Amino acid sequence: MLVRDQAVKIVKKYLKEFDNIRLAVAVESILRKIAEIYDKDQDLWGITGLLYNLDYEYCGSNFQNRGKITNQILDGIIPEKSINAIKANNYIYTEYIPITPLDKCLIAAVTSAEFIMYITKNTSIKNLSDISLPILINKYNDSSFASNLNRNRIKLCE
Repeated sequence: MLVRDQAVKIVKKYLKEFDNIRLAVAVESILRKIAEIYDKDQDLWGITGLLYNLDYEYCGSNFQNRGKITNQILDGIIPEKSINAIKANNYIYTEYIPITPLDKCLIAAVTSAEFIMYITKNTSIKNLSDISLPILINKYNDSSFASNLNRNRIKLCE
């Protein structure tokens, strides 16, 4: 199993844009917290979140290959359950249906992190530390805010 420092090096090799790296770290943080709460392997869940999107800058809006290329990069480097979770994040194209808690929580964590990043880019709140739970709930319940985000992906981890 990779340690975090090794995973960060891989992220920096494939992701160059600051916002993409920041998103990966946010997904990692969310998954680590969920793993802590539910007594799961925090390192496994965190590294899965950190590495889930290595092919983003390469694939861009070509969603058909997203996740597949990341899995090719990581094959044999991370456990199969992490590979499967990464496939599950783009299940429409990878045809890997989310089954495990890690699969479902990765999907929810990615969308949650994207939602939080959207708040920092589209409101006067620029620091993540300034986003409180009431602000998140208010923005989440406002269907006109970040209307392109599929909130059902967040609910998947219920």
